Amino acid sequence: MKTTNIRKLTLAGIFVALSVAGSMFQIPVLGSKCAPVQHLMNIMGAVFLGPGYAVFAAFASSLIRNLLGLGTLLAFPGSMCGALLAGLLYKYFKALPFAYVGEVFGTSIIGGLLAFPVAAYILGSEVAVFAFVVPFLVSTCGGTIIAIILVTALKKSGVIDRLLESGGGHRTERV
Repeated sequence: MKTTNIRKLTLAGIFVALSVAGSMFQIPVLGSKCAPVQHLMNIMGAVFLGPGYAVFAAFASSLIRNLLGLGTLLAFPGSMCGALLAGLLYKYFKALPFAYVGEVFGTSIIGGLLAFPVAAYILGSEVAVFAFVVPFLVSTCGGTIIAIILVTALKKSGVIDRLLESGGGHRTERV
């Protein structure tokens, strides 16, 4: 039990570090800083760690990115909703496409809608309710495409199954 928790915390820390370092590569879209590496790490967290650790990693990376001036407060709803939905769908359906769909829908639709109150009431920005859906969609699609390529390669090489078996993760039954 403790070994599994240490492995998951370590892997979550690696995903946070990669998300923060990867946020150097940003695409500005309609006032938001789109960071596709964050979405790649959300999917990796969903597959290897499950929804709880994936959300923790998304929160931690958003916090560090904000403290370093590499992100905005809008990173919180987008990344955390995407990580949560990707993790939940992967956990219950045990298929990678569900993690991808969860990340895209969770980030763009749910996270995009939840970004509105953050922008309007905390940042004082006058925006429409759906203003962040498109920028978040652009960002998450880029990260999800990268994740599909990377995770497919890891799955074909057997790395995913070995890591999940040794780390107590959520084993895949089908791709």
